[in-house]
Amino acid sequence: MLKTAAVKDKVRVLTALVVLIGAVASWRALRPSWQAPLPTWDTLAEERMQDFRDALYFPIREFLAGGNPYHPATMLDHWPVRQSFNLYQPYHLLLHAPFALPGYRVGAVAFALASLVLLVALAVLAAGRLRPHVPMALGTAVIATLLLLSQVGKAQLYVGQVNPLIAVGAAGALLARRDAPRWAAVALALAWLKPQFGLPLAVLLFVRGSRRVALTGTAVAAVAGLVVVVPLVARGGGVGPFLDVIAANLAHASQTAYGAVDSMTAQRIDLAAVLYRVTGGLPGGAEPFALVAVLVVTAVLVRRLDRMGQPAAADLLTCLAVVAAVVHQPGDVLIAVPSLVAVGVVWWQGRCERDWRLGMSVVLLLVPFAHLHFVSVAIREVTGARVDVTVDGVAVVVAWVSAAVFAATRRCSAVGTVRA
Repeated sequence: MLKTAAVKDKVRVLTALVVLIGAVASWRALRPSWQAPLPTWDTLAEERMQDFRDALYFPIREFLAGGNPYHPATMLDHWPVRQSFNLYQPYHLLLHAPFALPGYRVGAVAFALASLVLLVALAVLAAGRLRPHVPMALGTAVIATLLLLSQVGKAQLYVGQVNPLIAVGAAGALLARRDAPRWAAVALALAWLKPQFGLPLAVLLFVRGSRRVALTGTAVAAVAGLVVVVPLVARGGGVGPFLDVIAANLAHASQTAYGAVDSMTAQRIDLAAVLYRVTGGLPGGAEPFALVAVLVVTAVLVRRLDRMGQPAAADLLTCLAVVAAVVHQPGDVLIAVPSLVAVGVVWWQGRCERDWRLGMSVVLLLVPFAHLHFVSVAIREVTGARVDVTVDGVAVVVAWVSAAVFAATRRCSAVGTVRA
């Protein structure tokens, strides 16, 4: 009894220490939300809260003012934004409207705080994979603190990204797809906020047997989007003009320095963009081909992993495929945090997933998290800017390949032991 009490006391002390470190990290991560200057035409280059400004606050203001934020020229002419509003799900304009109704500063701070809460929620989902080996409070504190100290976690709050919500949605869809399919469908609908998350995730959930979750979640996102699409179509003069705006949006996005597949300065981590930066060229139609190829290969292999009783490895491969199949940035690997923890647990237990190829996938997937500013500076000084913007993508793509090879070649018994 005394020994147990002593252990509990040590756990409490350790938890309190980690929470203290996390609180300091939270404070540092939140500071950009109130330190960034108010947006003007002279501060377009400001990176602090850039995504909040360009992809949330002013697009919602444009929509509420009676305009169409999906038209690049409209946003760039009417508001002090640096980037056009990409094809987020239309319900994004309503879901995040509360952050655009007050003044910019209040909205930015409130959104940063909400994102911090979502990162903690993601840590809770990940810590659940550590039970019963690690107490829930300690696991949550450690994971949340590591997230806030990592480049991926800090970036969410520094530029005001919506990825924490999407990551919680994707994780919820994967974790609840069997035991709570209704909640999993709602979570998938949240992941659909950015179609480049929702589409591959829905396809892979469908292939893995969660057909109702995939279809219902997609339908919920579509119906929620209609609430915004209908007034946009009415304002624009019909379906045809609205589709012209969508075409203009896609054309603009394919030509920007930060989003074009053939940009040498973009930080995209998907297969097509990485191949271009590595080789200097791509054949026509490379992006749709990469999307189909990654999804087809992954679909076959995740089904195999599920049949072999390796859900942790299947979830990790699913997350890797989502970010490798279609346009994504380094911070988008946030969706893989719970599956990373789950694979780490089964690795520690010595079960079937304990294989060097899957281990290499985990290590490589940690590269974007460790790509802090001083690391970026060192890489640029030694090898140049092109390598710096490519290293995360290479790590993610190779991680997907390594996990795919594991899934294709590993042999395990039904109870998770290695066959001779």
